[in-house]
Amino acid sequence: MSKVKIFDSTLRDGAQGEGVVFSVEDKLAVAQYLDRLGISYIEGGNPTSNPKDCEFFQRAKELDLKNAKIVSFTSTHKVGADPSKDAMLAAILEANAEYVSVFGKSWDMHVTDILGAMLEQNLGIITSTIRYLTDNGKSVFFDSEHFFDGYKANPQYAMETLKAARDAGAKALVLCDTNGSTFPFEVEEITKKVAEAFPNIEIGIHTHNDTGTAVASAIAAVRSGATLVQGTFGGFGERCGNMDLCTLIPNLQLKLGYECIPPENMELLTDTARAIAESANIGLDPRTPYVGASAFAHKGGMHSDAVIKKPASYEHIAPEVVGNERRVLMSEVAGRSAIMLALKSVDPTIDRNSESTKRILDRLKELEHSGYEFEGAEGSLEMLIKKELGRFTPHFNLGKFSVVVNEPSEGLSCNAMVKIFVDGEEEITAAEGEGPVNALDTALRRALGTFYPELKKMSLIDYKVRVLSSTDGTASKVRVLITSTNGKKTWRTVGVSADIIDASWKALVDSIEYFLTVVR
Repeated sequence: MSKVKIFDSTLRDGAQGEGVVFSVEDKLAVAQYLDRLGISYIEGGNPTSNPKDCEFFQRAKELDLKNAKIVSFTSTHKVGADPSKDAMLAAILEANAEYVSVFGKSWDMHVTDILGAMLEQNLGIITSTIRYLTDNGKSVFFDSEHFFDGYKANPQYAMETLKAARDAGAKALVLCDTNGSTFPFEVEEITKKVAEAFPNIEIGIHTHNDTGTAVASAIAAVRSGATLVQGTFGGFGERCGNMDLCTLIPNLQLKLGYECIPPENMELLTDTARAIAESANIGLDPRTPYVGASAFAHKGGMHSDAVIKKPASYEHIAPEVVGNERRVLMSEVAGRSAIMLALKSVDPTIDRNSESTKRILDRLKELEHSGYEFEGAEGSLEMLIKKELGRFTPHFNLGKFSVVVNEPSEGLSCNAMVKIFVDGEEEITAAEGEGPVNALDTALRRALGTFYPELKKMSLIDYKVRVLSSTDGTASKVRVLITSTNGKKTWRTVGVSADIIDASWKALVDSIEYFLTVVR
């Protein structure tokens, strides 16, 4: 297999995406996730831009990384400056990362109108910056900013910027589609010309997704000779985001025969993508190819029936290859075969035409008619099946609960009281919270913690409410969907009621019972 090195920029370029936030601890954790996966390079940030990145580079030295090299990021030095007296380059040396990514101008318009320099002067800046860093023992990647736009405007000058970087000692020339405006066929053609012109140096590709073609463009560049690919996990980044490594890595490795990460690590891809998304405090799009929760989800009756009989009929790869899983969604269009799959996960011996099967199907239809929807609540579905089959023993019983909302709100706005019974033993607990659901959740966990201390491993990570019929105004039924995790497994539960607190309680109890019955 031909090797393609992966250069991850999640912690630098990805952190520039709207809504993406990393603490120093998050960045250190993400670096370890990426290293475990087998990524070659991790761009940690710009130590000249903020104290957080400075701290990251200092603490990253303590990480015991097995595969990845940490890379710092900076621009070429200021116009008219001596590189040895440039504050940005001084900070790069102080960060003390062996590898440095330097971006410089390759589009003549940017040189004259943005940088405010003469074209020849910019070539000198590229040369002196890279030479200064290499003379100080650094291995330099040259990120040729706006290269494709620059090449289309003035190909001779764009190529001269690459030559200046190479001659100054850069270890790789990275062609950047910074505006994300270049189509894959253009990237393929231009990259081929660069690879032919610079045969003895590594060529890299960096694409953005402004036209929705970032992954396709990166693949086109690899097919034309690029052996280094920059991107981010989840496609995080400015505007429409960067090229998504979650999609690119399996496309190159599983479909086209390139090796990006050790083959035995491919099954870590989904866990890595989801862990990084959580660290970024932004959910992974469920429709992300390969790693999204919906990537191998089947709902239509014909689809689900076929994929149960022969997975390759509607799946381009086996989900477990990338660490994902098949989901057959329960809905009014799912068909009996899909429901049988859920039944057999609880009781492999159950018969398609048994009385139990008929009873469960009737119960599902009844609940769906009242507003329940199980296609995104597999935890509640499994609990329902266990109850109908007589295979469920509750871990606790509710005595009563009450919630008080305090107005005007200052700090913790709600109080909740819960009375439960576990094996005949009574426990009454109260708690404050940010809103009624948080207060109720806290009180219930506090009460149950006496009997089930392992509940500390479980947390609620998402909470959604949907009004089912607006015609009844504030008396409308609502559907509450709760997503919970223990850090390894994620499950969803649902509750429906005209009372939002009651609907939340039903989903919350199902979530805890699922954890105590199935997960722990």
